[in-house]
Amino acid sequence: MIDALAARVRGFQTVITRATLEPLLVRIGVFGALAFAVAVAVPFDLLISRYGVPLLLVAALPAIAPRGAAPTLAMIGIVGAWVLTTSRSGERIELWRLLGLAAFLYLAHSLAALAAVLPYDAVVAPEVLARWIARAVVVVIAAAAIGVILVAIAGVGGDRTLLAAAVGGLVVAVGLAGLLGWLSRRRV
Repeated sequence: MIDALAARVRGFQTVITRATLEPLLVRIGVFGALAFAVAVAVPFDLLISRYGVPLLLVAALPAIAPRGAAPTLAMIGIVGAWVLTTSRSGERIELWRLLGLAAFLYLAHSLAALAAVLPYDAVVAPEVLARWIARAVVVVIAAAAIGVILVAIAGVGGDRTLLAAAVGGLVVAVGLAGLLGWLSRRRV
């Protein structure tokens, strides 16, 4: 057991000495996006309470270990915290908070995917990272625009809005999944 621990410490030292700036920036981006998602998902008084540090640790775990289930579990936990805080407080769901949460979760997901395949000692041109982030931002803006349009079409307030937004989002998600599946079969 001590040998295994010593091997992990040596491995961690190797990672620290060989790490380059770009993979580190991507992991900082994962943490930042998830930290902002936490800040949007839960009320400010909960962030400054004793729950603030565990919530930030949830945001830090995918940045440390982007491969595996950590990003998914963190995002599910953040969405669960949002659902609990909005359902218990009884306050009206604000569109800007919902769009902000979705945007930060998507950016975290995209950056975690990049961090998972990017070796810690990789040398990456800044243009590559800039294009990756630009594509993610375009997706966020397009999704926000479609979401706002669907909510506007459904009308403001009430169960009708939530139902129409949910059905519209489901139709768009299934349509995009079908389109991507068709495109991937077509290229082969």
